[in-house]
Amino acid sequence: MQNLDGLRDKWLAAIQDAGNVDALETLRVDALGKKGEISGLMKSLGTLSPDERKEAGQRLNVLKDSVSEAIAARKELLEQAALDAKLAFEAIDLTLPPRPETEGRLHPISQTIDEIIAIFGEMGFSVAEGPDIEDDFKNFTALNIPPDHPARQMQDTFYLPPQEDGSRMVLRTHTSPVQIRTMQSKKPPIRVICPGRTYRCDSDMTHTPMFHQVEGLVIDETTHMGHLKGCLIDFVRTFFNLDNLPVRFRPSYFPFTEPSAEVDIGCDRSGGELKLGQGSDWLEILGCGMVHPKVLQNCGIDSSKYQGFAFGMGIERIAMLKYGIPDLRTFFDGDLRWLKHYGFPALDVPSLVGGLTR
Repeated sequence: MQNLDGLRDKWLAAIQDAGNVDALETLRVDALGKKGEISGLMKSLGTLSPDERKEAGQRLNVLKDSVSEAIAARKELLEQAALDAKLAFEAIDLTLPPRPETEGRLHPISQTIDEIIAIFGEMGFSVAEGPDIEDDFKNFTALNIPPDHPARQMQDTFYLPPQEDGSRMVLRTHTSPVQIRTMQSKKPPIRVICPGRTYRCDSDMTHTPMFHQVEGLVIDETTHMGHLKGCLIDFVRTFFNLDNLPVRFRPSYFPFTEPSAEVDIGCDRSGGELKLGQGSDWLEILGCGMVHPKVLQNCGIDSSKYQGFAFGMGIERIAMLKYGIPDLRTFFDGDLRWLKHYGFPALDVPSLVGGLTR
């Protein structure tokens, strides 16, 4: 049996000099693999006498354990060094800005919602919210919408798969279900606005499958049509910052209000441009009316004692008119150049005291 101490020193030195895990693995195979040098010595033990075999076997086991431990220790060091090098190479400086822009911009929809809340907040309205997915009762039935109404058809409404009882939930087609939830959970007097996302099967320059609406609801014992008109006239003149903006109410029909009206504002379309507050033309801006007694009854409110009004408008529509945005679809394109042009400073909070926009 050759000098095992010299053999151990040889392999330990080689292991120590291994520069990476792959080189170390090659050394392991050369020393301890099936055809390795130490493994070959272990196989040769059968040619020795019993006494010699016992002594040599013990020494070879000590050698094998020493080399194995040295390989394991060196491998751990090499793997840790490799990990440290990788982390250093892939390090990200989180203190650097992700983009060269020095400030973010608030989306026009968010800004417009804040402006609406600021105006109606001064009138005593609070904000109410509800889920985007609603049941048929709150989205249609409670609002006095009959079963054969076109709004219930699948070409107009996003229906979810049927439930176990056969009923189908819908993506709300308006924020009116929030009004229903409010009337079911609170006792009059009620004065709320309900901004939020709504969904309908439509898509073109003036329609998108998902858009935003804000609706308002007032319920008490004395509210009448004159209050509704005064509230909305003040709103549109304040929102568009036009003190003399002409406003008219045209008779219309909605299942959930009676009487109902469309609200138009004065404009001028001559020369291919739309100018608000001047000219002899009119532009429809929102719908409104006195809450139908059946809607009150469906929500558990005594219609012989209480009455009120409701209104609703598209947030994108009034934002397009105020800020000169020509295409509704650009609201949802995620184009940073568009946002930089039409967006607002993040800390520019609208208020009637400081101004809606600065």
